[in-house]
Amino acid sequence: MLDAILMIVSALMIVLSLLQSGKTDGMSGAFTGNGGLNLFANVKERGSEKVISNITLVLGIIFFVLVIVIRLV
Repeated sequence: MLDAILMIVSALMIVLSLLQSGKTDGMSGAFTGNGGLNLFANVKERGSEKVISNITLVLGIIFFVLVIVIRLV
């Protein structure tokens, strides 16, 4: 039962991660070094981006709790 819940949470996390918009110039900027990657930039998420980000965070916490519970049981 817990394994099935873990798989569902994992699939939802993957889908929500793919739905999030990128905060950089893309893969070409990452490889070429163009476009100054600033990891500490203050980027505000609004609307649906914030909701998706919060749901992904909650699912991540649930994922780790489930993994620990499954390992202990």
